[in-house]
Amino acid sequence: MSELLGVAVLGAGHMGADHIRRLDRVVSGARVVAVADPDPERARRAVAGIDGVAVRAEVWDALAAPGVEAVLIASPGPAHEEALLAAFERGLPVLCEKPMVPDPAGALRVVEAEARLGRRLAQIGFMRRYDAEYRQLKSLLDEGGLGRPLMLHCVHRNVSSPPGFTSAMLIDSSVSHEIDAARWLLGQELTAVTVLRPRPSAGAPEGLLDPQFVLFETDGGALVDVEVFVNCGFGYQVRCEAVCETGSARIGEEQAVRVTARAADRRAVPQDYLVRFADAYDREVQAWVDATRRGRVTGPSAWDGYAASVVAGAGVRALETGGRVAVDLPRRPALYG
Repeated sequence: MSELLGVAVLGAGHMGADHIRRLDRVVSGARVVAVADPDPERARRAVAGIDGVAVRAEVWDALAAPGVEAVLIASPGPAHEEALLAAFERGLPVLCEKPMVPDPAGALRVVEAEARLGRRLAQIGFMRRYDAEYRQLKSLLDEGGLGRPLMLHCVHRNVSSPPGFTSAMLIDSSVSHEIDAARWLLGQELTAVTVLRPRPSAGAPEGLLDPQFVLFETDGGALVDVEVFVNCGFGYQVRCEAVCETGSARIGEEQAVRVTARAADRRAVPQDYLVRFADAYDREVQAWVDATRRGRVTGPSAWDGYAASVVAGAGVRALETGGRVAVDLPRRPALYG
């Protein structure tokens, strides 16, 4: 391995461009050596000022570029399966943004492909596991001082949804973060899901069922509820409260500077996930680079990505049918512990 880990970034959109910036200016021990995007001009803008980056339109061409030793996938979810399998075929370690693969069948193919290799190559980008507040909440729950967790109350709000965003994507794109966070925080699997739909907000695009209220059951007897509202109009908010037998703990209340002036007390609300979770993304990518340079793979696994896809798939069926849907998650392969 070279002194600086050579990374190919797949996707140069909003997320990909931010990861390119992060690898170039924030993270130590790595450099961007190739970028792939169907829009080469967008890719060139994302790498402007970075010397020696190969810009390609196709995934395979980027992976074959000189100096590529690892892959960061930040393309749209439907393109992830092809990119992951291509990286596996070349034996390249991967950090893949969530959702790993949007549909459970495709996610299972990725798990099976990695299992055939007999070793982990993929880390999935559930960055909340690297957020300081989430990590503190995880420690509190693991220590057991608050007693057994009974409920998680979660809020996930966005200013507005992008073009083409569907009602199902509120679950399999947005709530997929809460799915992983709940599994990680509680150390329990989600076993059933129910989706309730209030009257859509006037701010939601025509036909979009927004907001939604998602209720998960776990194999440990806990309940997890998620309010997901992707056109709230005022800011990006993520909150989580754990209610336990002898106490509770809440995160996500204060992420911005509070200003008191002119007889008013106000607090800015983050407008974007890249602002709210900037530190988490930095820690996540740095941890991935450090582990990769040591020949290790850590963090959320392809199995975690698959589990999130299975639970989200059950959630989409619950949204469509209006009923409670059980989660059918098969036995975890030995590779994933």
